[in-house]
Amino acid sequence: MEKEQSLCKEKTHVELSEPKHYKVVFHNDDFTTMDFVVKVLQLVFFKSQLQAEDLTMKIHLEGSATAGIYSYDIAQSKAQKTTQMAREEGFPLRLTVEPEDN
Repeated sequence: MEKEQSLCKEKTHVELSEPKHYKVVFHNDDFTTMDFVVKVLQLVFFKSQLQAEDLTMKIHLEGSATAGIYSYDIAQSKAQKTTQMAREEGFPLRLTVEPEDN
């Protein structure tokens, strides 16, 4: 018996979705200076002077605030860079990377 070969190709449906986003959250502490927080918000998160100062006050008054929302790799990279800069300056600044609320 011969095997029949089909000339039809099976179509596969691949569903693509937007990658998840993650927020980088700064947490307030009693030791990291506000000037340092403003500086890293400008250098690492590309905030303007006014945006950085406003966000720093929000962190100070509310205990935490989101600096930005990014893909996972970029959020981790920005959090690690900021933490490294803080440690080099002797600050215990804490950041977390958390899934964005949808």
